[in-house]
Amino acid sequence: MWAFSVERNHMEVNMEKKIRIGNRYVGEGEKTYIVAEVSANHLQDYSRAEAIIRAAADAGADAVKLQTYTSDTITIDCDNEYFQITQGTIWDGTTLHKLYETAYTPWEWQPKLKKLAEELGMECFSSPFDATAVDFMQEMDMPAYKVASFEINDIPLIRKIARIGKPVIIATGIAYLEDIERALHVCREEGNEQVILLKCTSTYPSPYEDMNLSVIPNMAQVFDCITGLSDHSMGCAAAVAGVALGAKMVEKHLTLARADGGPDAAFSMEPAEFKQMVEEIRIAEKAVGRVTYELTEKQKRSREDGRSLFAVQDIKAGETFTEDNVRSIRPAFGMHPMYYDKVLGQKAKTDIAKGTPMDWKYIM
Repeated sequence: MWAFSVERNHMEVNMEKKIRIGNRYVGEGEKTYIVAEVSANHLQDYSRAEAIIRAAADAGADAVKLQTYTSDTITIDCDNEYFQITQGTIWDGTTLHKLYETAYTPWEWQPKLKKLAEELGMECFSSPFDATAVDFMQEMDMPAYKVASFEINDIPLIRKIARIGKPVIIATGIAYLEDIERALHVCREEGNEQVILLKCTSTYPSPYEDMNLSVIPNMAQVFDCITGLSDHSMGCAAAVAGVALGAKMVEKHLTLARADGGPDAAFSMEPAEFKQMVEEIRIAEKAVGRVTYELTEKQKRSREDGRSLFAVQDIKAGETFTEDNVRSIRPAFGMHPMYYDKVLGQKAKTDIAKGTPMDWKYIM
């Protein structure tokens, strides 16, 4: 039914694809767009939420992300077996409604937090979890909409978001291939091609062996999309590896201190760790560079330390060149070593001193 992706498999991927979020572009040739996820780490304390946003700016984040829901807009208050959390997560033992009562970000905070982020030179956007949240974000003129992993199957929600015409960032943590196809198809049906797909592993924290970061470049090719990483693993190794594999956006949870607790604390970064991640990503970007076989000026100079043919003994005029008196050695001021076999057996035109770079002019 969702055959569009098969057709796109045979298309040339648009390597110049870029999407603008606020004042910055995300895509090829741009610096990795680094997002600090606030989530529930504010612990229902507004001053702490502000402190996290300031910490994100200090660490070098490009954007902060909120979550826009209440316990009643994301689920219902029900204690039966369907609403118990029993999937082997860090939240097991409570109900969905009780978890979200402690985790949600009060909506009245969000315009103020957005303004603060912008004053600090960052963008601020959010994940809406129902239609009222989408409307609320639209009132705030948020520059992008993030579809959380667990909402990738909410097609009416995705359609409503896509119609706004702003960038849509979709996490794929619980998605089968057809789920990604369906979500993308809906966005494109609504004329919205501004989609960023984030590779995500929806376990908290994510075991490295389950992350399969190789999916990042594959998704870019299969779906002709900008791709990135929503990272719930510990440390920055996976994020840096993701950038090396082509991630153009990296999202990580940020808290002031894991010891302070909270629903997301166990897999969140502290400010110093987040700053180190940003620095390591910026290094990785420089190292990844671009596809080129040209040499820099320094590399060209380094070629002088390569190999070439030299006279390694004093050679008299008329003497035969042999393996004993001519060798391929460093440095590279003599003839190319590819001529070695042609030189051997020839005779010297003049006397040649030991340490002289070989040249055709010395050969009869």
